[in-house]
Amino acid sequence: MEIHVKQGNVAQQADRIVVLGTWQDAPLPDSLTHVVESSDWNGAFKQALLVYVPTQTTAAPQDSSVQSTSAPFASRRVLLVGLGEKADWTPERSRQVGALIGQKVRELQQSSATLTLPTTDALGASAAARSLVEGLLMGVYRFDSFKTLPDERVPTTKLEQVTLLVDADVDGVKKAVDWAKAIAAGVNLARDLGNNPPVVATPTYLAETAQRIAQDHDMTCTIFDHDKQVELGMGGLLGVSKGAREPAKFIILEYGQPQPDRPTIVLAGKGVTFDAGGISIKPAADMDKMKMDMQGAGAVLGTMETLGRLKLPLHVVALVGATENLLGENAYKPGDILKALNGVTIEVLNTDAEGRLVLADALSYAQRYNPTAIIDLATLTGACVVALGSYAAGAMTNNPALLERLKAAADTSGERIWELPLWDEYKRQVRSDIADIKNTGGRNGGAITAGAFLSHFVGDFPWVHLDIAGVAWTEDQPKNYNPKGATGYGVRLLTELLREWSGVSL
Repeated sequence: MEIHVKQGNVAQQADRIVVLGTWQDAPLPDSLTHVVESSDWNGAFKQALLVYVPTQTTAAPQDSSVQSTSAPFASRRVLLVGLGEKADWTPERSRQVGALIGQKVRELQQSSATLTLPTTDALGASAAARSLVEGLLMGVYRFDSFKTLPDERVPTTKLEQVTLLVDADVDGVKKAVDWAKAIAAGVNLARDLGNNPPVVATPTYLAETAQRIAQDHDMTCTIFDHDKQVELGMGGLLGVSKGAREPAKFIILEYGQPQPDRPTIVLAGKGVTFDAGGISIKPAADMDKMKMDMQGAGAVLGTMETLGRLKLPLHVVALVGATENLLGENAYKPGDILKALNGVTIEVLNTDAEGRLVLADALSYAQRYNPTAIIDLATLTGACVVALGSYAAGAMTNNPALLERLKAAADTSGERIWELPLWDEYKRQVRSDIADIKNTGGRNGGAITAGAFLSHFVGDFPWVHLDIAGVAWTEDQPKNYNPKGATGYGVRLLTELLREWSGVSL
């Protein structure tokens, strides 16, 4: 989608459709009062109303100082969008309005639109543009690669161009728009990985995606095959992959180089491309959703796509253990003991607690980079969904300062996290009688004991574990910029963390 930024008056734009955002209970422009009944409009948040106005018969002055309250509209279609109370305007509200605008324009089968950028004293032009365009681009996302039959629910016209009108600082807003486009590209890549069927999005497919990102953005990509995993002793990944249709891939995607004055951040993602539960098989109901059990990997790869576009001055390493968890004749079994890369032995009590085994090797490998921070993302436990629902990821850490950085990034990005404790009592729950630890600590505190398990593989390095099981996909669209399916959660959060860490300002 092309997004243009210029100065101008929305009433003078002869586009296919113009979008006019209004604050709650603010008066409409004089030229619209005769076509909108007062009872039909009050500007409440996300209210939308399409009105048709008489076509302008004489050319309007091109002076941008002419106010829209008096000028007739050059476009016949005017989409009114409610912004809510001005005092309540935030980046998150801006994102949701951006998504609403894109979706409404697309539903009206229009390929272009023009709108004025809503700003306040608290949310200036650049921040407002970044959030609104993020929402717009994420909101019009559709995964329709496999659709071949007509579907009356799906608009056939694509939104190809949006013009954003600003009062000033055109260059600053253009920079913010480019930033938003980079973020949306990463989010939508992560969504594509999750929405693809598991017969397509295999471990090999994830590896090929990482290689493509490396080629496009001058990164380094290394793929460890089965033999290399055996050589290194990646017993967790190898154990889970024993029943899979194809060998596991261990993916290393590296951006930048270590330098004395730059931090090294390692991002680790769970990449189980389909999780049947192994021998501890899952119930049939909703098992199809387990194609998205690799959305931790999706978030990490999507972030690297965004990072490659933004060129932040950092050293970032993405690690993904990619495998399926199936029921092949060689599948690992409850009662097996695996040895992870760092030598810790693991008693397997439940083969459906496989993500932590894959991450055990990834986190162990991360220590080789002497990282400033390690952050892992995984659709790890149903227990986290029970605890937090679909509105926040669970966060566990060994370093409160690192978690505070992530909390700040969550506030800015709109991707929420909520801290869960990692007390010693939870760590005792995963002790094994016959190995060092066991891969499940029981039903009670299940999300936290999974984090306690992972804590054995990060050494003393600052680390945060994000359980994204409740936020990685959606069926009820709690935020209208997240269409049904994979959400791409984590890309915006991690990008904001990396931006802040790099010192780059917007």
